[in-house]
Amino acid sequence: MARRGLLIILSSPSGAGKSTLAKRLMAWDPTLKFSVSATTRAPRPGEVDGREYFFKTKPEFEAMVAAGGMLEHAEVFGNFYGTPKGPVETAMAEGRDTLFDIDWQGGQQIRRSTLAKDVVSIFILPPSIADLESRLRGRAQDSDEVIAGRMAKSRDEISHWGEYDYVIINHDVDTAEAELKTILTAERARADRRPGLTEFVRGLNKEFEAR
Repeated sequence: MARRGLLIILSSPSGAGKSTLAKRLMAWDPTLKFSVSATTRAPRPGEVDGREYFFKTKPEFEAMVAAGGMLEHAEVFGNFYGTPKGPVETAMAEGRDTLFDIDWQGGQQIRRSTLAKDVVSIFILPPSIADLESRLRGRAQDSDEVIAGRMAKSRDEISHWGEYDYVIINHDVDTAEAELKTILTAERARADRRPGLTEFVRGLNKEFEAR
């Protein structure tokens, strides 16, 4: 049944598992469109332009913002991140759901935009702060200085959990994945997201009348 695409926002402090859960959700439902963000940070080893991020210079990024081409944008740890608007609007018109792996600032901007009624926002919490730090160090991607910065920022990030529609505590990634699937399945089935239901029920009533 035709419907507008959803904007599924996943947010968490760094290391709480949102990127892993986003990848699992995409594997479960290949029709999901992953929103590739633009960023001014340098690529990490193995990252490909247009896959993990659209890597931009600061002037290029600022030009996109000035032209109204960003759905949301923010500065994080000295680099700019943002969501190009065009691909998201195209997916919504096609009835495809878009998955966002973004921080609370980006999520807040999208929830306050004209697309707010199509948003489903989910915040991922770590089971403990010790576990959060352990995950960051286990990635072996960042220096001690960067990890310290991320840990210092995590308290502020966690304070925004109450702004989200749903909260998942990531004790176990398999359980968290199952909860995500349940949320998405339920949100897709909501009556107010399925404009074709009225016509469908009219058809059922016509069948009654024809009996």
